[in-house]
Amino acid sequence: MDLHHRNNVSVMGHGTSTLVFSHGFGCNQAMWNDLAPQFFERFRVVMYDLVGAGLSDLSAFDKAKYSTLDGYARDLNELIDAFAVGPVILVSHSVSAMIGTLADRQVPGRIAAHVMIGPSPRYIDDVGYIGGFTRSDIDDLLDTLDSNYLGWSSTMAPVIMGAPGQPALSEELTDSFCRTEPEIAKQFARVTFLSDNRQDVAGLTTPVLILQSSDDLIAPVAVGEYLHSVLPNSTYCLVDNVGHCPHMSAPKACAAAMEAFLAPWAVADAG
Repeated sequence: MDLHHRNNVSVMGHGTSTLVFSHGFGCNQAMWNDLAPQFFERFRVVMYDLVGAGLSDLSAFDKAKYSTLDGYARDLNELIDAFAVGPVILVSHSVSAMIGTLADRQVPGRIAAHVMIGPSPRYIDDVGYIGGFTRSDIDDLLDTLDSNYLGWSSTMAPVIMGAPGQPALSEELTDSFCRTEPEIAKQFARVTFLSDNRQDVAGLTTPVLILQSSDDLIAPVAVGEYLHSVLPNSTYCLVDNVGHCPHMSAPKACAAAMEAFLAPWAVADAG
C-alpha cells in the first residue's frame, strides 16, 4: 500500500521532532494552512487526509475497517512510522483527537504529546457527563444527513465554523464538506457522533494541551473541562473564539498557546 497516495501525505519543515496534523470530520489537510506554517522552521511537519477525505485514495476506503475509529488510528500509526522523525507531537482537531488517543493506546510511547483542538470523547449527554447533545439530537442530525447530505453540509458547515465576521471561512468549510463523498461522510458521521471514548482518554499519561474555544456548539466548554479532569498530564487553554475551528478562525491565538507547550521539542535540524 502506497501510504503517501492513500492519505495524500504532505511533508514540510525542518526539525528534529515531528508535528503530525490530523483534521476533523468533513475537513481536509488544507484546514491547517494558517496554523501549520508557523512551525516549519522548527519542526518536521506532516499533514495528511483521512481516508475518504480531501485528496485521499477513495478506493482505499473499507467499510468494515473504518466502522470504528480504530481503523483510522491504525492508519495514523502507519503514517507516523513512515514519515515522522524523532519525537512525535500530534496536533489534532475534533474527532481526530480521539483517533490520536486510540493510536497512542495502540503503540504506547510512540506519540510524545498531543495538542487537541476542540476534542470530545463523547458528543451525547450521559449521567454525570455533558457532551452537548441528547441522543435524539444526534439521531435527528444523522437522519438529516442521510436524506440530504449536500443540504445538511450547506446548512451545518457555517454553524460549525462560527467565526462571525469571517464568511470566507464558512465557505471554505462548506466546500470541504460538499466535496466529501456522501456515502463515506455518512458512515464517518455515525462513527464520530455515536462514539464514546471516555475510557480511552481516562488516565492517558501522555502530555496533552487542550485548546478549547470559549463558544463551541460541537464541543462545549464543559467537555474541555471534563477532559482536563481525566487527563492527568494535561494543560487546558481557553481560546477566545466562536466556533469549532479555532485553528482556522483564531490561528494566532492557537499558535501562541502551543508555543510554551511545544518548547521542549522545538529544535531545528542542521539542514
